Parts: sequence; structure tokens; C-alpha cells
Amino acid sequence: MTSPAQPPGESGKPSESASADRVYRSPMAMVGGVLLLGIGLWMGGDAVFRGDGLTPWTALAALLLGVPLVAAFTFRPAVYAGDDRLRVRNPFRTVVVPWAAVAELRSTYSTEVVTRDGAKYQLWAVPVSMRQRKLNVRSGGKHLVGSEATVEELRTLAEQNAVRPTAKGDPEVRWAYGFIVPALVGLVALVVLLALG
Repeated sequence: MTSPAQPPGESGKPSESASADRVYRSPMAMVGGVLLLGIGLWMGGDAVFRGDGLTPWTALAALLLGVPLVAAFTFRPAVYAGDDRLRVRNPFRTVVVPWAAVAELRSTYSTEVVTRDGAKYQLWAVPVSMRQRKLNVRSGGKHLVGSEATVEELRTLAEQNAVRPTAKGDPEVRWAYGFIVPALVGLVALVVLLALG
């Protein structure tokens, strides 16, 4: 679930952070994404090449809607924890929270970061497992696993790095238009084609 995201600067220049970011992703979501894309492309491709009338165009519109949505919800979510900030990449937006702006990291029914100004952002890449939560409670928190262990790691990083001068600032939110726009175009095309058919 954790892996280095970037190597230190190779050109002799210092990298943005002294160490590589820790990356948290859901491997099961990625496996599910591969399966969904495989099934969708198989069925959609069959309809495009063998269909008649509006069927090929409807299949293309459905693929234009479905592929970005599947990719956004399965492959895109990731959490990057660096020396200065937490970068949360969710399906349709990326949130960058400097460690000094983190008020709390918690795991209830979903994992979320709460900023000092009260904003809450979900960490889609760190899903909560109720089964693992029960095991953690039974062990008295001695053997944290799953999202609980990840949240504890992130809390430790927040405490250690919040004092760094480079870890200050306000949270930033950027929308993932590369996923939003194709899905909306596909949705509009699909609605029009279904209305015509």
C-alpha cells in the first residue's frame, strides 16, 4: 500500500522534498478497475463493430462516459505524504494540505483529513474496513492494520512535519477536468442518442 513516488533529484539539484513521498493506494480498487474496463471495452467494442443503426454510436457514447468514470474511481485515488504536505488525489479533484494546516486525521465510516479552518476532505485511496476496525478494537490498538495503521502513520507525519517552515500555507484544491469533461460529453451524447433511438 506504500511505495516511493519519486526519486531524489538526479541532476545534482535538491528535490522538492528531502525524501520521496509515501504513496497510499487501494490495490483492490485498481484490480476492480481493470476488470470493469475489460468487461466494458469487450462489450462496447462488440457493439461498435457488430451493431447496426445507432447502436455503435450509443456504445461509443457509453464508453466515453464509462471509461473516465471507472478510471477516476479506481486508478486515480491516491494519497501522497511528503515532508511538507499531504496531497490527496480523489476521483475528481486533488487537494494539497500543508502539514501545518492539518487539524486532524480520522477514520470513521470514511478516512478524512480535517483542516484548521474546518474543511473536511475524504481520502478515497484509504478505504475503511469495518472488519479490520473490529480487530483493531479487540487488540486494544496494539496491532493496527489497514486504514487504521495508515491513519496512524499519517498522524505521526503530521505531528513531526507541521513545525517545518516549508510545511506552512493554506490548502489548495484543483479539479480533474481531464476526467470530468469527457464523462460529461459522453453523458450528453448518450442522453441525445437514447432520446433519438
